[in-house]
Amino acid sequence: MPAEFSFELRVCAALEADWPLDDRDTASFVARQLGTQRRRWDTLILEVDPEGFAARARFGGKRLDPNLLFVCRHAPADWQYYRDALPADEVPWRYVRETIHRGAARGVLEKRKRGGRIELRRKHAYPDWVERIVAVENKPDLDASAARALSDQLERDVALGLADEVWVATESGERVLSEEMPVEAGILVFEGGEPDVRWYPRALGPERPGTRILDRGSGACEFEYVSAERKAKLRSWLAERAYERGWRSYADTMRPDCRYFDVRRAGDGYVPYCHAKGREQTASECAGSCAEFSPEPPGWRQLGWPIEGGPGQTVKRVLDDRRARER
Repeated sequence: MPAEFSFELRVCAALEADWPLDDRDTASFVARQLGTQRRRWDTLILEVDPEGFAARARFGGKRLDPNLLFVCRHAPADWQYYRDALPADEVPWRYVRETIHRGAARGVLEKRKRGGRIELRRKHAYPDWVERIVAVENKPDLDASAARALSDQLERDVALGLADEVWVATESGERVLSEEMPVEAGILVFEGGEPDVRWYPRALGPERPGTRILDRGSGACEFEYVSAERKAKLRSWLAERAYERGWRSYADTMRPDCRYFDVRRAGDGYVPYCHAKGREQTASECAGSCAEFSPEPPGWRQLGWPIEGGPGQTVKRVLDDRRARER
Protein backbone atom coordinates (compact mmCIF):
# COMPACT_ATOMS: atom_id res chain seq x y z
CA MET A 1 0.00 0.00 0.00
CA PRO A 2 1.51 3.39 -0.96
CA ALA A 3 2.21 6.14 1.56
CA GLU A 4 -0.42 8.84 1.87
CA PHE A 5 1.64 11.30 -0.20
CA SER A 6 2.06 8.86 -3.09
CA PHE A 7 -1.59 7.83 -2.83
CA GLU A 8 -2.56 11.50 -3.02
CA LEU A 9 -0.63 11.94 -6.26
CA ARG A 10 -2.24 8.80 -7.71
CA VAL A 11 -5.69 10.08 -6.78
CA CYS A 12 -4.98 13.45 -8.43
CA ALA A 13 -3.78 11.78 -11.62
CA ALA A 14 -6.76 9.41 -11.76
CA LEU A 15 -9.30 12.16 -11.14
CA GLU A 16 -7.63 14.37 -13.73
CA ALA A 17 -8.04 11.56 -16.27
CA ASP A 18 -11.52 10.32 -15.27
CA TRP A 19 -13.46 13.30 -13.89
CA PRO A 20 -16.42 13.63 -13.87
CA LEU A 21 -17.38 10.21 -12.55
CA ASP A 22 -20.90 10.43 -13.97
CA ASP A 23 -22.30 11.19 -17.43
CA ARG A 24 -21.93 14.95 -17.24
CA ASP A 25 -19.84 16.77 -19.85
CA THR A 26 -17.66 19.32 -18.06
CA ALA A 27 -14.16 20.80 -18.19
CA SER A 28 -12.09 20.58 -15.01
CA PHE A 29 -8.61 20.64 -13.51
CA VAL A 30 -7.12 19.29 -10.28
CA ALA A 31 -5.09 20.91 -7.50
CA ARG A 32 -3.78 19.62 -4.19
CA GLN A 33 -2.99 20.77 -0.64
CA LEU A 34 -5.04 23.96 -0.71
CA GLY A 35 -7.57 25.50 1.59
CA THR A 36 -8.48 28.40 3.84
CA GLN A 37 -6.93 29.65 7.06
CA ARG A 38 -8.88 27.06 9.04
CA ARG A 39 -9.07 24.10 6.64
CA ARG A 40 -6.79 22.48 4.08
CA TRP A 41 -7.96 19.82 1.62
CA ASP A 42 -5.84 17.08 0.08
CA THR A 43 -7.33 17.37 -3.40
CA LEU A 44 -9.56 19.91 -5.11
CA ILE A 45 -11.35 19.52 -8.44
CA LEU A 46 -12.47 22.72 -10.10
CA GLU A 47 -15.14 22.40 -12.76
CA VAL A 48 -14.96 25.42 -15.04
CA ASP A 49 -16.83 27.23 -17.77
CA PRO A 50 -14.58 26.79 -20.85
CA GLU A 51 -15.14 30.32 -22.18
CA GLY A 52 -14.61 31.88 -18.76
CA PHE A 53 -11.57 29.69 -18.22
CA ALA A 54 -10.05 30.91 -21.48
CA ALA A 55 -10.77 34.50 -20.44
CA ARG A 56 -9.05 33.90 -17.09
CA ALA A 57 -5.88 32.91 -18.98
CA ARG A 58 -5.51 36.53 -20.14
CA PHE A 59 -4.48 37.42 -16.59
CA GLY A 60 -1.47 35.09 -16.70
CA GLY A 61 -0.53 31.85 -15.00
CA LYS A 62 0.14 33.34 -11.56
CA ARG A 63 -2.64 33.71 -9.05
CA LEU A 64 -4.32 37.00 -8.29
CA ASP A 65 -4.06 37.56 -4.54
CA PRO A 66 -7.23 38.82 -2.77
CA ASN A 67 -6.34 42.51 -3.12
CA LEU A 68 -5.37 42.21 -6.77
CA LEU A 69 -8.44 40.11 -7.50
CA PHE A 70 -10.61 42.82 -5.92
CA VAL A 71 -9.04 45.55 -8.08
CA CYS A 72 -9.27 43.49 -11.28
CA ARG A 73 -12.93 42.66 -10.64
CA HIS A 74 -13.90 46.31 -10.16
CA ALA A 75 -11.50 48.08 -12.53
CA PRO A 76 -13.58 50.25 -14.91
CA ALA A 77 -13.67 49.90 -18.69
CA ASP A 78 -12.66 53.59 -19.10
CA TRP A 79 -10.16 55.73 -17.22
CA GLN A 80 -11.40 56.70 -13.78
CA TYR A 81 -9.96 57.94 -10.49
CA TYR A 82 -9.37 54.82 -8.43
CA ARG A 83 -11.31 56.07 -5.38
CA ASP A 84 -14.36 56.65 -7.54
CA ALA A 85 -14.00 53.36 -9.41
CA LEU A 86 -13.51 50.91 -6.53
CA PRO A 87 -15.93 50.10 -3.67
CA ALA A 88 -14.82 51.74 -0.44
CA ASP A 89 -15.67 48.95 2.00
CA GLU A 90 -13.71 46.02 0.52
CA VAL A 91 -9.99 46.80 0.94
CA PRO A 92 -8.34 49.61 2.98
CA TRP A 93 -7.19 52.41 0.68
CA ARG A 94 -3.62 52.16 2.01
CA TYR A 95 -3.35 48.80 0.23
CA VAL A 96 -5.17 49.74 -2.96
CA ARG A 97 -2.56 52.11 -4.42
CA GLU A 98 0.22 49.52 -4.02
CA THR A 99 -2.05 46.87 -5.52
CA ILE A 100 -2.74 49.05 -8.57
CA HIS A 101 1.01 49.49 -9.11
CA ARG A 102 1.53 45.71 -8.86
CA GLY A 103 -1.34 45.00 -11.25
CA ALA A 104 0.03 47.44 -13.82
CA ALA A 105 3.51 45.90 -13.50
CA ARG A 106 2.00 42.46 -14.17
CA GLY A 107 0.05 43.78 -17.14
CA VAL A 108 -3.41 42.83 -15.81
CA LEU A 109 -4.65 46.45 -15.69
CA GLU A 110 -3.56 49.92 -16.80
CA LYS A 111 -2.78 53.01 -14.71
CA ARG A 112 -1.87 56.63 -15.32
CA LYS A 113 -1.44 59.77 -13.27
CA ARG A 114 -3.51 62.81 -14.19
CA GLY A 115 -3.75 65.97 -12.10
CA GLY A 116 -1.82 64.27 -9.30
CA ARG A 117 -4.42 61.49 -9.08
CA ILE A 118 -4.02 57.82 -10.00
CA GLU A 119 -6.48 56.62 -12.60
CA LEU A 120 -6.96 53.05 -13.76
CA ARG A 121 -8.83 51.01 -16.30
CA ARG A 122 -9.07 47.32 -16.97
CA LYS A 123 -7.40 45.51 -19.83
CA HIS A 124 -9.80 42.56 -19.60
CA ALA A 125 -12.98 41.95 -17.66
CA TYR A 126 -12.39 39.36 -14.96
CA PRO A 127 -14.67 36.39 -15.79
CA ASP A 128 -16.91 34.16 -13.71
CA TRP A 129 -15.02 30.99 -14.61
CA VAL A 130 -15.59 28.54 -11.72
CA GLU A 131 -18.74 26.43 -11.82
CA ARG A 132 -18.17 23.89 -9.03
CA ILE A 133 -15.49 23.04 -6.45
CA VAL A 134 -15.18 19.44 -5.26
CA ALA A 135 -13.06 18.57 -2.20
CA VAL A 136 -11.49 15.13 -1.68
CA GLU A 137 -9.81 13.75 1.45
CA ASN A 138 -7.28 10.99 0.76
CA LYS A 139 -6.73 8.16 3.26
CA PRO A 140 -5.23 4.99 1.74
CA ASP A 141 -5.63 2.92 4.92
CA LEU A 142 -8.64 4.10 6.87
CA ASP A 143 -8.90 2.33 10.21
CA ALA A 144 -11.57 3.10 12.81
CA SER A 145 -9.65 5.84 14.67
CA ALA A 146 -8.67 7.61 11.43
CA ALA A 147 -12.26 7.34 10.22
CA ARG A 148 -13.60 9.02 13.37
CA ALA A 149 -11.15 11.92 13.02
CA LEU A 150 -11.93 12.28 9.33
CA SER A 151 -15.66 12.10 10.01
CA ASP A 152 -15.38 15.13 12.30
CA GLN A 153 -13.57 17.08 9.57
CA LEU A 154 -16.14 16.17 6.96
CA GLU A 155 -19.05 17.11 9.21
CA ARG A 156 -17.49 20.57 9.51
CA ASP A 157 -17.10 20.72 5.72
CA VAL A 158 -20.74 19.76 5.24
CA ALA A 159 -21.93 22.37 7.75
CA LEU A 160 -19.89 25.16 6.13
CA GLY A 161 -20.72 24.14 2.58
CA LEU A 162 -17.79 25.96 0.98
CA ALA A 163 -17.32 23.17 -1.58
CA ASP A 164 -20.12 21.86 -3.78
CA GLU A 165 -19.28 18.26 -2.82
CA VAL A 166 -16.95 16.43 -0.43
CA TRP A 167 -15.51 12.95 -1.01
CA VAL A 168 -13.33 10.40 0.77
CA ALA A 169 -10.82 8.47 -1.34
CA THR A 170 -9.32 5.28 0.11
CA GLU A 171 -7.99 1.83 -0.72
CA SER A 172 -9.51 0.01 2.23
CA GLY A 173 -11.92 0.28 5.12
CA GLU A 174 -15.20 0.28 3.21
CA ARG A 175 -17.24 -0.92 6.22
CA VAL A 176 -15.66 1.70 8.45
CA LEU A 177 -16.43 4.33 5.84
CA SER A 178 -20.08 3.46 5.55
CA GLU A 179 -20.49 3.43 9.33
CA GLU A 180 -18.52 6.53 10.29
CA MET A 181 -18.77 9.00 7.40
CA PRO A 182 -21.59 11.57 7.16
CA VAL A 183 -24.14 10.58 4.53
CA GLU A 184 -23.47 13.83 2.63
CA ALA A 185 -19.91 12.72 1.80
CA GLY A 186 -19.14 10.58 -1.23
CA ILE A 187 -17.01 7.43 -0.97
CA LEU A 188 -14.41 6.62 -3.62
CA VAL A 189 -12.47 3.36 -3.41
CA PHE A 190 -9.38 2.83 -5.57
CA GLU A 191 -8.91 -0.76 -6.60
CA GLY A 192 -6.11 -1.38 -9.06
CA GLY A 193 -5.66 2.35 -9.45
CA GLU A 194 -9.16 2.91 -10.84
CA PRO A 195 -11.78 4.96 -8.93
CA ASP A 196 -14.90 3.05 -7.94
CA VAL A 197 -17.81 5.09 -6.58
CA ARG A 198 -19.35 3.36 -3.54
CA TRP A 199 -21.49 6.30 -2.41
CA TYR A 200 -22.44 9.48 -4.25
CA PRO A 201 -22.31 12.74 -2.26
CA ARG A 202 -25.07 15.23 -1.74
CA ALA A 203 -24.85 18.77 -3.12
CA LEU A 204 -23.94 21.19 -0.31
CA GLY A 205 -25.25 24.47 -1.74
CA PRO A 206 -22.33 26.93 -1.47
CA GLU A 207 -24.62 29.72 -2.68
CA ARG A 208 -26.38 29.58 0.71
CA PRO A 209 -25.05 30.77 4.11
CA GLY A 210 -23.04 28.16 5.99
CA THR A 211 -22.17 27.26 9.57
CA ARG A 212 -18.59 27.18 10.81
CA ILE A 213 -18.24 24.83 13.79
CA LEU A 214 -15.70 26.38 16.18
CA ASP A 215 -15.74 24.03 19.16
CA ARG A 216 -17.42 20.73 19.97
CA GLY A 217 -16.56 20.41 23.62
CA SER A 218 -18.46 18.52 26.28
CA GLY A 219 -20.90 21.41 26.60
CA ALA A 220 -22.81 23.27 23.92
CA CYS A 221 -21.39 23.40 20.41
CA GLU A 222 -19.84 26.77 19.51
CA PHE A 223 -20.38 27.95 15.95
CA GLU A 224 -20.74 31.01 13.72
CA TYR A 225 -22.63 31.73 10.53
CA VAL A 226 -20.76 32.47 7.31
CA SER A 227 -22.61 34.54 4.74
CA ALA A 228 -22.99 33.48 1.13
CA GLU A 229 -21.00 36.56 0.08
CA ARG A 230 -18.07 35.58 2.32
CA LYS A 231 -18.15 32.04 0.96
CA ALA A 232 -18.11 33.37 -2.61
CA LYS A 233 -14.94 35.36 -1.85
CA LEU A 234 -13.26 32.35 -0.23
CA ARG A 235 -14.10 30.23 -3.27
CA SER A 236 -12.64 32.86 -5.61
CA TRP A 237 -9.40 33.05 -3.63
CA LEU A 238 -9.22 29.26 -3.51
CA ALA A 239 -9.76 29.01 -7.27
CA GLU A 240 -6.98 31.50 -7.99
CA ARG A 241 -4.48 29.55 -5.89
CA ALA A 242 -5.55 26.29 -7.51
CA TYR A 243 -5.17 27.83 -10.97
CA GLU A 244 -1.56 28.76 -10.23
CA ARG A 245 -0.53 25.64 -8.36
CA GLY A 246 -2.21 22.56 -9.83
CA TRP A 247 -1.19 19.22 -8.31
CA ARG A 248 2.21 18.64 -9.93
CA SER A 249 3.85 21.38 -7.89
CA TYR A 250 5.51 18.89 -5.49
CA ALA A 251 8.85 19.36 -7.27
CA ASP A 252 8.84 22.98 -6.04
CA THR A 253 9.12 21.83 -2.42
CA MET A 254 11.34 18.75 -2.96
CA ARG A 255 14.94 18.42 -4.14
CA PRO A 256 14.95 17.27 -7.77
CA ASP A 257 18.53 18.57 -7.96
CA CYS A 258 19.63 15.55 -5.88
CA ARG A 259 21.38 12.83 -7.90
CA TYR A 260 19.07 10.23 -6.33
CA PHE A 261 15.81 11.98 -7.23
CA ASP A 262 13.67 10.39 -9.92
CA VAL A 263 10.03 10.06 -10.95
CA ARG A 264 8.31 6.81 -11.87
CA ARG A 265 5.12 6.09 -13.72
CA ALA A 266 2.13 5.36 -11.48
CA GLY A 267 -1.24 4.93 -13.17
CA ASP A 268 -2.08 8.12 -15.03
CA GLY A 269 0.74 10.16 -13.46
CA TYR A 270 4.19 10.08 -11.89
CA VAL A 271 5.37 9.82 -8.30
CA PRO A 272 8.76 10.84 -6.83
CA TYR A 273 11.22 8.00 -6.29
CA CYS A 274 14.47 7.99 -4.29
CA HIS A 275 17.24 5.67 -5.55
CA ALA A 276 19.17 6.05 -2.29
CA LYS A 277 16.23 4.75 -0.25
CA GLY A 278 15.02 2.41 -2.99
CA ARG A 279 11.38 3.47 -2.61
CA GLU A 280 8.85 6.22 -3.21
CA GLN A 281 9.43 9.26 -1.05
CA THR A 282 7.38 11.95 0.60
CA ALA A 283 7.72 15.72 0.32
CA SER A 284 8.91 15.97 3.93
CA GLU A 285 11.62 13.34 3.41
CA CYS A 286 13.01 14.86 0.22
CA ALA A 287 14.78 17.95 1.57
CA GLY A 288 18.27 19.37 1.91
CA SER A 289 18.36 18.00 5.47
CA CYS A 290 18.12 14.41 4.17
CA ALA A 291 21.22 12.43 5.12
CA GLU A 292 21.33 10.93 1.62
CA PHE A 293 21.07 14.27 -0.19
CA SER A 294 23.77 14.63 -2.83
CA PRO A 295 23.71 17.49 -5.34
CA GLU A 296 23.91 16.63 -9.00
CA PRO A 297 27.47 16.81 -10.37
CA PRO A 298 28.30 20.10 -12.17
CA GLY A 299 28.65 18.19 -15.42
CA TRP A 300 24.98 17.17 -15.24
CA ARG A 301 23.88 20.78 -14.77
CA GLN A 302 25.87 22.19 -17.68
CA LEU A 303 24.29 20.27 -20.53
CA GLY A 304 23.16 22.42 -23.44
CA TRP A 305 23.58 26.13 -24.02
CA PRO A 306 22.56 28.26 -22.31
CA ILE A 307 22.85 26.23 -19.15
CA GLU A 308 19.62 24.25 -18.90
CA GLY A 309 20.42 22.08 -15.90
CA GLY A 310 20.57 18.35 -15.34
CA PRO A 311 17.89 15.68 -14.83
CA GLY A 312 16.35 17.52 -11.89
CA GLN A 313 15.66 20.60 -13.98
CA THR A 314 14.27 18.39 -16.73
CA VAL A 315 11.81 16.85 -14.25
CA LYS A 316 10.67 20.33 -13.18
CA ARG A 317 10.23 21.46 -16.78
CA VAL A 318 8.20 18.36 -17.68
CA LEU A 319 5.93 18.78 -14.64
CA ASP A 320 5.52 22.51 -15.31
CA ASP A 321 4.65 21.83 -18.96
CA ARG A 322 2.04 19.23 -17.96
CA ARG A 323 0.59 21.60 -15.38
CA ALA A 324 0.32 24.41 -17.94
CA ARG A 325 -1.17 22.07 -20.54
CA GLU A 326 -3.90 20.84 -18.19
CA ARG A 327 -4.61 24.37 -17.02
